[in-house]
Amino acid sequence: MSKNINPDILIIGAGPGGYVAAIYAAKKGKSVCLVDGRWIGGACLNEGCIPTKALVKSAELFQEVLNGEKHGIILKDPEVNLEQIIKNKDEVKDKLISGIEYLLKKYEVQVIEGYAEFLNDEEVKVKTDKEIIIKAKDIIIATGSKTKHLPIKGIDLENVFDSEKLLNNTKLPESMTVIGGGIIGMEFAFIYANLGVKVNVVEFLPRILPLVEKDVALRLVRFAKQLNIDIYTGSAVSKIEKTEDKLRVHFTRKEKEEYLDSEFVLEAVGRGPNVYGLGLENTTIEHSAKSGVKVNEFLETNVKHIYAIGDVNNIMQLAHVASHQGITAVDNILGKKHKMNYEQIPSVIFTSPTIATIGLTEEICMERNIEYDLIKTPYSANGKALILESETGFIKLLRNKETKKLIGATVFGKEAENLIASYTIAITNNLTAEDLKHTVFAHPTIQELVHESALGLEKEAIHFVD
Repeated sequence: MSKNINPDILIIGAGPGGYVAAIYAAKKGKSVCLVDGRWIGGACLNEGCIPTKALVKSAELFQEVLNGEKHGIILKDPEVNLEQIIKNKDEVKDKLISGIEYLLKKYEVQVIEGYAEFLNDEEVKVKTDKEIIIKAKDIIIATGSKTKHLPIKGIDLENVFDSEKLLNNTKLPESMTVIGGGIIGMEFAFIYANLGVKVNVVEFLPRILPLVEKDVALRLVRFAKQLNIDIYTGSAVSKIEKTEDKLRVHFTRKEKEEYLDSEFVLEAVGRGPNVYGLGLENTTIEHSAKSGVKVNEFLETNVKHIYAIGDVNNIMQLAHVASHQGITAVDNILGKKHKMNYEQIPSVIFTSPTIATIGLTEEICMERNIEYDLIKTPYSANGKALILESETGFIKLLRNKETKKLIGATVFGKEAENLIASYTIAITNNLTAEDLKHTVFAHPTIQELVHESALGLEKEAIHFVD
């Protein structure tokens, strides 16, 4: 027996795009139905952003314990209990999810556990214990992304993990080979290396982290070596095979066949838009398995009342982008006609040290023939950075030579994820170095580097030679 539901807005997918859109729309007075067949919080809260950062915290804490003697903190023979680390990760995750569930209930969002399938451009079927047919005034697709897998022999062997499976692993290996030197691969490489594991990274492209500034990526390689991470770039993996007691990853580098043996293998070659099982073939919505659901600048598909947000539209795979797209899509449903600006989106990579970026890089400026001024501000110019033992960090700040407006920043060092917020506000609001110069930052904080970098652009730096 089927049941019909007719909400104002149907949202398919309860990740950081979907649940944010649901709560926001409900607070705007809309009746909202949120459908997800797997979990509240999506990949981000369950097997992505939040769980990995919990592991980052544990791994960095272990390194602090190992190197605490300088500060008078002496612990003999500290050990890693990965089972407890995973338990702590799950507790953090569960607490956040329960908070979201509370908010959805409070704002009277109708949550249906089940997989949604389009019957046509107007109707969506959800199978639970009974069949539900939903016909909404507006629909938001927010089904996120799925882990990509290599089509190679041995990818399904025991102890070959993807990022989702590795998050629940409770055995600490002696060695691990990471296939993929992008964000996911490098974050896990540093997590496990900080826990004492010998890590290899095999990357197909000429360098790791191709979307960050080249000098920053190269600097990170130096820190990787200090943690016993070996990186093999320009390397194409051909197969994985089981030896007597290890896994052997075969790859080609500079036309030479090579291999690496390790106890674990992590496959981290990215994520693709999740359009599977949605029944999009029953609609006129433009989409593809590779590119996801096509949307315009207002996040609307070619079908006027249907929107797509987050990883499924494959514009920018970041949880905070999905959340903001969710708010933007709802605003557009309400008739406000808001657009996203993708050049003012911050991004953070939780390696050791952390990398955070906003706006344009030097390479992009050169590609677009944008004349720019650049200042590189060393962390060593800041007292709090010295306390945090991050004096090797730095900030690259760019401004348009003609307009004097700030256009890009890259932070490499401790608390980069917090520092980038100031630059995000500045760049989003078209501020200049002069504007930051007349902004007072508290002392002693690492945020003072924002002020110092602005002074540096004006050749007025106080604590370093500009």
